[in-house]
Amino acid sequence: MTINDLQALIEKMYSAKDRERGSARTFLWLSEEIGELAAAIAGGDKEELEGEFADVLAWVVTLANVEGINLTEALHKKYGEGCPGCGLYACTCTTKT
Repeated sequence: MTINDLQALIEKMYSAKDRERGSARTFLWLSEEIGELAAAIAGGDKEELEGEFADVLAWVVTLANVEGINLTEALHKKYGEGCPGCGLYACTCTTKT
C-alpha cells in the first residue's frame, strides 16, 4: 500500500467523522496514539508495536486529510531531493534539521 493508497482509504472510511471532529481534536487522538506507541516500545511485543505504528500512521494521515494535505506531495517536496539541511541522500548534518 502506498501513502496515496492509505490516504485515499482513510478518506473513504472516515472522512465525514474526521472533518466533523476537526484538526484540534484529531491531533489529540494522534497524541494519544503516540503515547500508546511509546508504551509499546517500552514493553510491547512485535505484534503490539506493529498495531501501534499503524495507528499512529493512520492518525497522521487522518490529520493530513482534514487539513487538505497530500502527504506524497509533501514528502516529495521536503525530502525528495535529499536531506532538507545538507541536501544529501546520506545526511551529513551535525544538528537536527
